[in-house]
Amino acid sequence: MRSLLVASGLLFNLASGVAIPANNNGPKNNKKFNVELGPRPYYLVDDMDEGPLKTKLESCSEGPFEVSDFVFAHRGAPLQFPEHTVESYSAARRMGAGTIECDVAFTKDKQLVCRHSQCDLHTTTDILNRTELASKCTTPFTPATENGTAATAKCCTSDITQAEYKTLCGKMDGFNKNATTVAEYLDGTPYFRTDLYSTCGTVMTYNEYIDLVNGWGLKFTPELKEPEVDMPFEGYTQEQYAQDMIDAYKKAGVDPSRVWAQSFVPDDIFYWIENEPEFGAQAVYLDERVDTPEGYANATASLPDLAARGVNIMAPAFFALTKVDNATGTIEPSEYALAAKAAGLELVTWSFERSGWLNKGGDYYYQYVKPVINNDGDMYTVLDVLVQKVGITHFFTDWPATVTYYASCFGL
Repeated sequence: MRSLLVASGLLFNLASGVAIPANNNGPKNNKKFNVELGPRPYYLVDDMDEGPLKTKLESCSEGPFEVSDFVFAHRGAPLQFPEHTVESYSAARRMGAGTIECDVAFTKDKQLVCRHSQCDLHTTTDILNRTELASKCTTPFTPATENGTAATAKCCTSDITQAEYKTLCGKMDGFNKNATTVAEYLDGTPYFRTDLYSTCGTVMTYNEYIDLVNGWGLKFTPELKEPEVDMPFEGYTQEQYAQDMIDAYKKAGVDPSRVWAQSFVPDDIFYWIENEPEFGAQAVYLDERVDTPEGYANATASLPDLAARGVNIMAPAFFALTKVDNATGTIEPSEYALAAKAAGLELVTWSFERSGWLNKGGDYYYQYVKPVINNDGDMYTVLDVLVQKVGITHFFTDWPATVTYYASCFGL
């Protein structure tokens, strides 16, 4: 079943294809294949308001569609596939992502694996259905109660060994807080996603991810996840953790120019700048300070100092890079975006296709432009501002096809 899912070219069937670029130095599996986008980009273009952008995107409907480094596959393709699995990465590749993400966490035996959070196994895998492994979870499953107490569980990669981790099945991220059984708890996929391909996702070690993506001739963006256990962990230090993430590429002979290392932790970024400068040059500072008004102001003010310390790339959530001009009603670059440009900083941002229906506001990622969006097609309006006015260089997306369509249309 897994091999059929990975190999099938019938999942996405509305776009023409080209070869993966031959200059990415991938040693294996680098044969021609079709970049296929499926119906979603067309649905979004059809849903757009009439205007020059819609006309331009409509003119690109028959391609050609090409692999683009602008497209960062956020956890693979988790809008429809279990994140950080072979199937999710394969779907991302098929949809033209030039760069694929592995969020890096460590196991009990201090081996690196791909998981969005060190402690999300209870929502992204079937560990709670594995009695022997579930008993090792930091917090075993506790059902919801009649008085309104939510169901709880917490299972971490550091609770189990890498060998035990590899026995798990990846599933769509989600949980049911009102569950009274494990089966109910695991049945919590958000409304705008699907369980169609959530049969048993093939979870991956970090080295397997590197080998897979390298074999495809694509590029890498690993994120060093902030530990949810006290560090050092049984003698394993934060610095060793950060170094191990980089050493895997050196061992595999991957050129640093193909790697965008990420972290929300400033000390990780500074560590790579100081100790691995070739990798540090493309280190991506994920900036969550923008989540509050005070934090946003402080983050914006700090950008010149970060540039002076050797940081080259900043990456806040994309809501922080735009605002509405109240006089014109148009979407424009934010103060943060303008300050980053003035400081000579490159901007990467996250995460597209993670918000559900825009006619209901788009939630977190569209909070600063909510007054001027009212349909799913407005996603492309926001993307166009981020590219043409803000000047982002890469965009993380949960469904690469949507961004590949735009990138191919505009030659990114």
